[in-house]
Amino acid sequence: MIFTTLTFDVADRIATITVNRPEKLNALNAEVIRELGVAIDDARSRDDVGGVILTGNGRAFIAGADIGGLAERTPVQAHELARRGQAVFARYESSPKPVIAAVNGFALGGGCELAMACHLRIASEFGKFGQPEVKLGLTPGYGGTQRLVHLVGKGRALELLLSATIIDANEALRIGLVNRVVPAAELISTARAMLATMLANAPLALAGCIELANAAWEIGVAEGSVMEAARFGVLSASTDMREGTAAFLEKRAPAFKGA
Repeated sequence: MIFTTLTFDVADRIATITVNRPEKLNALNAEVIRELGVAIDDARSRDDVGGVILTGNGRAFIAGADIGGLAERTPVQAHELARRGQAVFARYESSPKPVIAAVNGFALGGGCELAMACHLRIASEFGKFGQPEVKLGLTPGYGGTQRLVHLVGKGRALELLLSATIIDANEALRIGLVNRVVPAAELISTARAMLATMLANAPLALAGCIELANAAWEIGVAEGSVMEAARFGVLSASTDMREGTAAFLEKRAPAFKGA
């Protein structure tokens, strides 16, 4: 696949998706969203990919939407764009392979929303986060009001949403919006090291943890526990479970096959 707004590279079972519109601070438009969907679908389907890093080229991760494009849309077109973006972002969130957002700079509006759709977020010291849509007379459109509440709580989420405040990486870490803050020079290497640690584990178990954690946002503890017990039972019959337990008892590294 040839991309015009992204780059897509695979090495050591890690796909790196880089939004590549630095002259526009990697702003989202319809083509970027379309290619983001193609890229995550490709990563999810490839046998040589176990995990994904999403980042941006230049001084921004994604500095929001292309405002000029938004201003030209009718309400119906804007609604359709929001639904398409939500569908693409959901494919990052539902990926059975771990997805880490490596936030190198501005992650505003849709950029913050996409980072929140990833499973983990690592920021450089230059990371900036915010949902400034109210300054444009809008609400977030790509799931930001929902994911922000789940990640940082209703009170903190509403403070950010209603004030349009932009926070730095350390504040994002303090409130639980990001998992870790690292020097810019170490951002990608840290993300790769975190993925390498995850990918040493059983693929089916990784996928199960992601699915169950996502379900915890949508259902109660009782129903979630039923799902968890069912997945535990299914995985107990897997080849990887037998390999993992044997490797533990034999004091060796496991060789998981994803089966």
